[in-house]
Amino acid sequence: MKKINHFIYATALMLSAFSFASCSDDDEPETPSSTTVTTETTMTVSGVWKKGETINLDRHLVIPEGESLTIEEGVNVIVSSAGVGINHTPIEITVKGNLYCRGTKANPVVFSVDPSKRTNANIFAGLWGGIVATESCEEMLIDNTIIEYTGGQVIEGSPAAVAEIYTAGDDAYPQITTTNINGRYIITNSILRNGWSDGVYLMGGQAIIANNVFAANGFSGAEAVNLKAGVVADVFGNIMFSPNTNGLKLSSSGQSETRTQAKVNAYNNTIINAGWRRDGEKGGCIYAEKNVKVNVVNNLLVNCKFRAMTPNYKNPNMTDGGYDDSSIIDYNMYASGSQKSDIVFPEESNVAYAWEGYNYSHKSYSPDIDTHSFISPEANKIDPRFVNFGINSVKLTEYVYDNAWDFHLAAGSPALNGAASSSLFTPYFANGLSVGGSVVSSASLAPYFGAYSTK
Repeated sequence: MKKINHFIYATALMLSAFSFASCSDDDEPETPSSTTVTTETTMTVSGVWKKGETINLDRHLVIPEGESLTIEEGVNVIVSSAGVGINHTPIEITVKGNLYCRGTKANPVVFSVDPSKRTNANIFAGLWGGIVATESCEEMLIDNTIIEYTGGQVIEGSPAAVAEIYTAGDDAYPQITTTNINGRYIITNSILRNGWSDGVYLMGGQAIIANNVFAANGFSGAEAVNLKAGVVADVFGNIMFSPNTNGLKLSSSGQSETRTQAKVNAYNNTIINAGWRRDGEKGGCIYAEKNVKVNVVNNLLVNCKFRAMTPNYKNPNMTDGGYDDSSIIDYNMYASGSQKSDIVFPEESNVAYAWEGYNYSHKSYSPDIDTHSFISPEANKIDPRFVNFGINSVKLTEYVYDNAWDFHLAAGSPALNGAASSSLFTPYFANGLSVGGSVVSSASLAPYFGAYSTK
């Protein structure tokens, strides 16, 4: 179960390797509209929400087991922040069957709140729950979709508490949750932002998480992408801006005979300003633990609080110890500007600058990882030279994402050289992962650091 601390497009090269294949229109019958059954607290839906529809959701949404809901491009799902019933239980979308969100870049599917509530003041307000895929959910496609203003607290009566997925009083909703170790999940080309808790929290399934933007994930803990035992995933091409703790938390927590070792390839991601809003020394960009098997390669870490951490690395290959020592955590680039954090914890690390955190004597910095990585020894020694993002002007604790930013690399960027080659490992889903009649193939390891190359 998820515990929350209550203190507080890819480049042409990558896109060419990232493909959708589906049936032609001639092969598909005309899709019917949705079938809806409502009660005082629940809306049960299957079928299709048609292109451009607006759905006003004032109660919990359930997609029943054995059935599916397809959401076409341009659909807006406006979730009431008033919640359900006299306890104002945060509204949850429970996927017992299958969910297919098929937005486009020009017309994304949107899960949000009333436009009047889409303010910076509400970024961490947790105005509704999230999307929770139960153990009967066989597959889910989230493509060109915006999910925002989630993170409501799980309380008595919350569907996820009743299902014993989360604990009332202890947990808050991530934007997306999965639990089926045999499920298939694709999250691509989407924006997951402005949530109290994690962006993605997977407790099982085969997954591709690619070419997304994560921003402002976690108020007093939590990560952009948080993966547990039972997951096999390729995570690449993502921008992760200002996660509270880590961009990537990779753990085989919960591993058992039935819930197998977590295996993750996390490569060519760009993580910016991670960890500064979190007290303690737990994270600051990437965290690998508890026997997770990972390949963490060619990532670009910019102005993050710490380097990749592998706690208990002296006790590898144990579910209560460090990461699987057959893993590769290497060939990453840690860039630092001259920014000083306006939040510093003198009683802890006292780290105030990214370069200082990269070179801090942290107990969770294994000497066996990042041996070929580029680590900035001081401010501005490594500047990735983004097309439009000021590494010395955007505050380390800033969490409001500016759509004008452009994280492509300018010509001459140091992040264009020194990356590992694609021969280092093969993505788990290089030959494709099939969901909802579409086959998505994972891109190969690209020969540069970060999510994007030059334009």
